[in-house]
Amino acid sequence: MAYIPPHKRHSKDAESPTPTPESLIPKFERNVQLRASNTKADRSGRIIYSNYAISRWFAVGLDDGNGDTSSVHLKPVSVESVERKTGEKPAILVKSNLNKENNEVKGSPWSSIAENILPDLLSSFEKVRAETECKDLKDVKPVMVARFGKILFQGSPSMNLGSVSKSCVTETILSKLRRTFYTSLPAAYTGNIMAEVVSKIGVDFAEVKDVFQVKLSDSTQPDSTISCKCSVKDDKKLRLYKAKLSPVRDMFIDISCLDMGLDLRLALSHKRILTSMTEDEMQSIKNLIDSAVLDPDVKGGLRWPFGKATSGDRYSVVGIWHTMSTAYKNSSIRLKVRYADRFDFISTYGEDSKDVVLKLKGIVSGLLEQDVATHAISDMLKDNLSLIWRHFLRCEPFLT
Repeated sequence: MAYIPPHKRHSKDAESPTPTPESLIPKFERNVQLRASNTKADRSGRIIYSNYAISRWFAVGLDDGNGDTSSVHLKPVSVESVERKTGEKPAILVKSNLNKENNEVKGSPWSSIAENILPDLLSSFEKVRAETECKDLKDVKPVMVARFGKILFQGSPSMNLGSVSKSCVTETILSKLRRTFYTSLPAAYTGNIMAEVVSKIGVDFAEVKDVFQVKLSDSTQPDSTISCKCSVKDDKKLRLYKAKLSPVRDMFIDISCLDMGLDLRLALSHKRILTSMTEDEMQSIKNLIDSAVLDPDVKGGLRWPFGKATSGDRYSVVGIWHTMSTAYKNSSIRLKVRYADRFDFISTYGEDSKDVVLKLKGIVSGLLEQDVATHAISDMLKDNLSLIWRHFLRCEPFLT
């Protein structure tokens, strides 16, 4: 008998046969013809990109300003989630002459980064604004965040990863490789953020949240995923309190920071709140949520009795995130330190992660003002990047 992941095994009192992995793949993935859309989704349907989305990568500290990149090379690392999907080890950029004893920030690299990305940020935001105003989308919320982790490089059809590691590393060569931004961080790093960095950057405690996010496919919107935020009530039952469509990415810029311990991603997206659902549609989603069974022994912490992970031919559970987060904020930023336990029904893969997200509220507020001066946005961007560079990019090597 084929192995069935624990997450998909029915309870002992179920009378129906054990479901196969194929039976839990949403029906629309197998049968429906995808309709035309003004957005582009990745193969899983979880990440949505606008047609005007900007994606860029560049490196800071690659050549120390003298054109010599001989101290930089690609180092293979073990990352189970990536190797499981691609069958090969990814690599990270490392600098052999990095002085680990030096804790001082040299110069102000954040100024050049801000100047580099400002045109893309302004362009992307104006396109978001124009689209939402044109379609009169009242419930669209732009969000800009900074994420911290390591950029993983993988081979591409035009470039073999093994051959690159033996040659001179340049931005031109590296830009031809496939990239993944890996955001799972060591416990020591997230612990330091909460114990030391919070008090240094002037943010106050906001809240602690324990949330289940149930990801649903909708056969009428095959290029989107519905994210249902749920909480556990006193009766130990899961209850829905908010449903929204997966965010649309408008810009994401990955920056390899060779003189620091971590790399940086800056991303602009817009969230879409579900406001026009009929009572029947909402009830179908609530029925799916209500049928979930809390189970700490499976990835994601939830399972469904056989046949209960779908609602007719329309909604199907495709993923689960159980997140426990602590948030801090001030008038311009919101910091979230998060632990996530997740499971993907399509790939049948689950993993744990600890990550840190910095929401740049002040920049978005400035961009939303019709008459804001470009130099004001530039100054806010530099201030945020300075704070990030000084407090969030230091970490002992954690990928080996």
